Amino acid sequence: MKGQKLTVRALRTRQGEDIEVYAFFLPGDQVTQIADITRLRRSEASLEGFQRKEIRAHVAEIAEFLKHGPVLFPNAIILALSPQIRFKSARGPAGENGDVRSGELLIPIRPEGQRAAWIVDGQQRSLALARAEQVQLQVPIVAFVSDEIETQREQFILVNKAKPLSSRLIDELLPSLSMTLPKSLKPRQLPSALCAALADSPGSPLQGLIKRESEGEGETGVITDSGLTRAIAANLRPAGALGAYDLDGGMDAAFQALCIYWSAVRDAFPDAWGRSSEESRLMHSAGIQAMGALMDPIWTRADASPEPGAEVAAALTRIAPRCRWTEGHWEGLGWAWDDIQATSKHIKGLSEHLLKLDRELSRPIR
Repeated sequence: MKGQKLTVRALRTRQGEDIEVYAFFLPGDQVTQIADITRLRRSEASLEGFQRKEIRAHVAEIAEFLKHGPVLFPNAIILALSPQIRFKSARGPAGENGDVRSGELLIPIRPEGQRAAWIVDGQQRSLALARAEQVQLQVPIVAFVSDEIETQREQFILVNKAKPLSSRLIDELLPSLSMTLPKSLKPRQLPSALCAALADSPGSPLQGLIKRESEGEGETGVITDSGLTRAIAANLRPAGALGAYDLDGGMDAAFQALCIYWSAVRDAFPDAWGRSSEESRLMHSAGIQAMGALMDPIWTRADASPEPGAEVAAALTRIAPRCRWTEGHWEGLGWAWDDIQATSKHIKGLSEHLLKLDRELSRPIR
């Protein structure tokens, strides 16, 4: 295999900041022979890769469809190519405006894990094509030259934004991107970055407790990142606990506020902290979002006090005896502790109940 190359007829143009883009066709079973799938995983140092875990049922369904004989398969697979590929232009004139050239694209053939291409979009289709052994089916390929993981992640998100891609996966990838994001994604970047900081930073009360899409088997997290991200996004609204910060330069201040608040939550509910959501509704998405809503009035008061940490701790200590995270019934709600689910009804009801308790118990005694 060493020294072997795949040669295909291709068209070349350039986009963006002089990035080479190619269009060509490959037999269906050859895509996974030249391209690796970079699955999302987390090392001790950083987030690696970007792809979802293989959805076996979906792959099997596509493969079964492909085995039924001649099929129409016009959906292009998108690859990122290593700069080590080579292109030989054909003789003759270029396209009408000189921006498109035809020629031969030479792609090195290497063992898995060392390949010169990566699948950006079409992971499951590529696996299905390989399993169906579709030698005759010519599959359209669009490829750009870049071995920069950030560029590959950017394209992965933009291509999949309108598809049923896990919102948790998008949120986990967003903090690592410096590109200009679409309006629909931009508001999610800062909450996702703060969630990532809480998950990873030493000294964070939530370090090691947050479940993320990149975590493999044996994960220790008990809090789903999506619930925490939504809670932080609400805190970042203009009227929220963190809305007053200049977040272009105040992310550190927002992070410190979150650390102070959630540390106080941990200390106020030690028996409910760090347990699975089945054992403690405080760690449940509904509990996290409700406690996030409670942060708004508590932190607004605490931020103006000489000792914010003490103010937060006092407020949570006042309401703690009224909370039922691991047993009993919520007085005033009529719900058992384990009735709470991640529905809009329960999240709203629990949030309003906690906010009401805070208002009642924080009034000065006359």
